Amino acid sequence: MAALQVHLFFLPHWSSLTPHGTLRPRHMRCMASKQVLSNTATKRQSANYQPSLWSYEYIQSLKNGYEADLYEDRAKKLEDEVRRMINNKDTKLLTTLELIDDIEQLGLGYRFKEEIMRALDRFVTLKGCEEFTNGSIHDTALSFRLLRQHGFGVSQDMFNCFKDQKGNFKECLSKDIKGLLSLHEASYLGFEGENLLDEAREFTTMHLKDLKGDVSRTLKEEVRHSLEMPLHRRMRRLEQRWYIDAYNMKEAHNRKLLELAKLDFNIVQSVHQRDLKDMSRWWKEMGLGNKLGFARDRLMECFFWTVGMVFEPQFSNCRKGLTKVTSLITIIDDVYDVYATLEELEMFTDIVQRWDVKAVKDLPEYMKLCFLALYNTVNEMVYDTLKEQGVDILPYLTKAWGDLCKAFLQETKWRYYKRTPSSEDYLDNAWMSVSGALILVHAYFLMSPSITNKALEGLEDYHNLLRWPSIIFRLCNDLGTSMAELERGETANSILCYMCETSLSEDFAREHISNLIDKTWKKMNKDRFSDSPFEEPFLETAINLDRISHCTYQHGDGHGAPDSRSKDRVLSLIIELIPCYDPSTNFHSQIHL
Repeated sequence: MAALQVHLFFLPHWSSLTPHGTLRPRHMRCMASKQVLSNTATKRQSANYQPSLWSYEYIQSLKNGYEADLYEDRAKKLEDEVRRMINNKDTKLLTTLELIDDIEQLGLGYRFKEEIMRALDRFVTLKGCEEFTNGSIHDTALSFRLLRQHGFGVSQDMFNCFKDQKGNFKECLSKDIKGLLSLHEASYLGFEGENLLDEAREFTTMHLKDLKGDVSRTLKEEVRHSLEMPLHRRMRRLEQRWYIDAYNMKEAHNRKLLELAKLDFNIVQSVHQRDLKDMSRWWKEMGLGNKLGFARDRLMECFFWTVGMVFEPQFSNCRKGLTKVTSLITIIDDVYDVYATLEELEMFTDIVQRWDVKAVKDLPEYMKLCFLALYNTVNEMVYDTLKEQGVDILPYLTKAWGDLCKAFLQETKWRYYKRTPSSEDYLDNAWMSVSGALILVHAYFLMSPSITNKALEGLEDYHNLLRWPSIIFRLCNDLGTSMAELERGETANSILCYMCETSLSEDFAREHISNLIDKTWKKMNKDRFSDSPFEEPFLETAINLDRISHCTYQHGDGHGAPDSRSKDRVLSLIIELIPCYDPSTNFHSQIHL
């Protein structure tokens, strides 16, 4: 056995706290410490992660120019015109529903929340079920989808009128491509046990995959897009960018609505760029990306993830806080998965669970950096919340971090002892180790203007609205990263565990995992509108966690190994402007085109 080595290094004396609760070095002193094992005595792994695609200098140079007041002034004028369209009681209600659908898919829903809810209330009050049973399949499916996603109690039974005497969907519906597409999208809002919606998905998928007759290019593209990933599961911001182009191609598009969508996209993008530059400076000052060469440097990908969870401009603080959290998760995950010894990880896990800064002296140097970065970042969030809302959230955040590290450690032990657990044991641990619950706990405190006791209980007990998104996140992650993990020596992921249990092929295992994702989505669809302790903005953020998970891992590991597709997504949302009318250069002529 190699001898333990004594290393001399400078350790700050951390007995003083800043107003933010972070540690302030009072003076430097030289001290000796026995590391658990020196790097020379321990064989360290390396995953050979690629360097960041985005340099600090490039990020700091971003400036799209749409932060000026005149752009928001023009947007407000267009917003008033669209508001009048929604509130126009002379317009057919189903026409108003189509307008609402366009508004939300264009990314403008946050500007018209009250008007949209009033219009939906009016629709239910005036039309009730009669409108559903007498309408076309498109009208019925659109009504169902919009009402259900906004929390109205609508039943799958409204589609019974489209079935024949044998209980099958009428074959004549297969000729109505627009109606099929609307029904296909609506079917993904189903709950567990809603077999009619399952039948609708199967029926529409079969016919949409085999389009016949004269179908426009625009409609064909919409069908292809929906079959690849349904609207309900798509990352909202990326979908908005796609839909702006798709809406532009429609002959009957509303020009003022389209102008507002383009202008709003650029205005919001300017906010995202400002947030990103702030986080880039924070990350550079933190220094972990340079100090810990074995770990992934993924600031941009972490920020992109937060845009997927909460893109609205008023949530800058939440985006920045979650960028810090996800960056630290990425680094600490690599400590467990790639670099540290089991003995070091047991010690690190214990210190995080106890939140014991005094024990930092016992950690190897690279772990000191990790723990103190975590300690300072979390304490600053705790201080800010205590200052603004008078609530001490430290117990909730430290519990979440402790539970995450405990789950990380369990996976390390499986790998260390070369054990593949049962699927049940794996998922019981993996829904926590994927970090979704931790992210959502932080998101609640970062975005909620009023913290309630019921919500605190839900966070502490990991309410199903934290658990279901975490399960979907984990399963999507496994589908996208399993090959790389196996090459690195991992012994536990959902695909491998299922294959070991059943002796079935990887293809069967992947199909099984996809089915589990579908089942969990149905549970989440139902629980979102049950008696929840959380407010709507947080509920939407929880669902958005799954949408960004689908996006990130749909074609591989878009976080750990970002490729050209991942880069293009960042470019389209955060870097590149949408060409639109510029009131600063040719205001009047552009308005009246």
